[in-house]
Amino acid sequence: MQNAFLNVPVPKNEPVLRYGPGSDEKQVLKIKLKELKSQKIDIPAIIDGKEVRSGNTGQCVCPHDYQHILGSYHKCGQGEIKAAIDTALSVRKEWAAMPLEGRAAVFIKAAELLSGPWRATLNAANMLSASKTVFQAEIDSACELIDFLRINPFYMQKIYQQQPISTRGVWNYVEQRPLEGFVFAVTPFNFASIAGNLPTAPAMMGNVVLWKPASSTVYVAYYIMKLLQAAGLPDGVINLVPGSGADVGDPVLASPDLSGIHFTGSTATFRELWKTTGRCVRQYRQWPRIVGETGGKDFVFAHRTADIQSLAVALTRGAFEYQGQKCSAASRAYIPKSIWPELKKTVIQMASEIKMGDPEDFTNFMCAVIDSAAFQSITGYIEHARKSKDAEILAGGNSDDSRGYFIEPTLIQVTDPKHKLMEEEIFGPVLTIFVYPDEEYEKMLHLCDRTSPYGLTGAIFATDRKAIVQAMDILQHAAGNFYINDKPTGAVVGQQPFGGSRASGTNDKAGSMLNLQRWVSPRTIKENFVPPVSFRYPHMDET
Repeated sequence: MQNAFLNVPVPKNEPVLRYGPGSDEKQVLKIKLKELKSQKIDIPAIIDGKEVRSGNTGQCVCPHDYQHILGSYHKCGQGEIKAAIDTALSVRKEWAAMPLEGRAAVFIKAAELLSGPWRATLNAANMLSASKTVFQAEIDSACELIDFLRINPFYMQKIYQQQPISTRGVWNYVEQRPLEGFVFAVTPFNFASIAGNLPTAPAMMGNVVLWKPASSTVYVAYYIMKLLQAAGLPDGVINLVPGSGADVGDPVLASPDLSGIHFTGSTATFRELWKTTGRCVRQYRQWPRIVGETGGKDFVFAHRTADIQSLAVALTRGAFEYQGQKCSAASRAYIPKSIWPELKKTVIQMASEIKMGDPEDFTNFMCAVIDSAAFQSITGYIEHARKSKDAEILAGGNSDDSRGYFIEPTLIQVTDPKHKLMEEEIFGPVLTIFVYPDEEYEKMLHLCDRTSPYGLTGAIFATDRKAIVQAMDILQHAAGNFYINDKPTGAVVGQQPFGGSRASGTNDKAGSMLNLQRWVSPRTIKENFVPPVSFRYPHMDET
């Protein structure tokens, strides 16, 4: 539509449904859970909008009942990746030329479909394949993903509206060009919203994308892809290419047309991606944009004036919701000696009340960790603590993988603030506590800042404003998302743009204009309405 200026609808955050007793949403979701669980689907790669089956398959299972197979998915190899790259490049020009409102409409429609008829499907798929409780699924595969799909188009328009000043006789303007080539989106298992955002954010800015989902949650990624197709996403703009890191990543990173990487996952994997692109940089047609959000060793730091009940709730929710499998999860806590006895009693009591099991039982607070590798890694840390003279398990510590990958919410106190469990990311339901002398508050803040290589999330609990300001100053670079008297998890799109620095990533803030700006390459244009007709300048004349 050339002869109209259109405004993207002003977005609002999607309300979180409560799934209370007898509610319509609860009944619909339970029906959908039974429906999906009764099926075993065959999941293809989707390249140029077509289903592609390689015959090399992997299984999608329920982490809480790994004998139950939800489906099988077809892994991509070099041939499928070449086809996906060729397809993406063939549609790039047409997609980039589509007007803002055309691209925006696809993703806004996807948000409306997800808010309505697709909500139960995505939530059920997320609960079954990622072992999420109904609440954890609702805030993720429904609300947060809807927010990304509504708010990002609004920010996209804001970016386009930013224009330079012009002087008399001159018109200056900036065109936000999509990147040349294609973007590689690599998404994690733990958030369906991130899995949806990483390919769609570059795509709505006019880019074409190859999307490699986490192998453990291809199931939910497939339903997100089908949602985008239902919303009218043109074929080839986003290509779903499941497979191993090497089989997919190696040919992608070797392509001269790689223009960007949008990544969420482990710090180690991101470093390898960065190293490989550096090694291959001479062969690329442009410098690839590298955007990554990686690990965290997120902290809760308490001052002696902290409200103990609020602090206990923040520690319990922050550490144990979704089995601690959030990059923002509370993993270490610094507690003053004066409040520790009461806080210890309260948190241990809360942990003892946590019910764990199948996500189809809506009374559960926790479910299973994602797979056997995660189970072995997390229990390894617990066993290390059990054998350590500097650590004591105060609650939990038990595990069972006979049917699903279940680990109890575990609370560990250490006497060494540089203990392994205070420094390394565990990515499971383990919270490590260090108790410090009240009078060493400032010293401990500096220690907290230096202990971990990460800088993702953190929280300060205090009622003393001076103590809060002091913590904000000393911990300035320790967390890209910093919380005052709140748990360090649960960032909301448009309210708390998310990301960290140091070993936690490039801090390009998903859910903000900062992230979307990375997926365009501006072109400045100057039009001179009255060009000069002489090369001479006034200063050259003496009379």
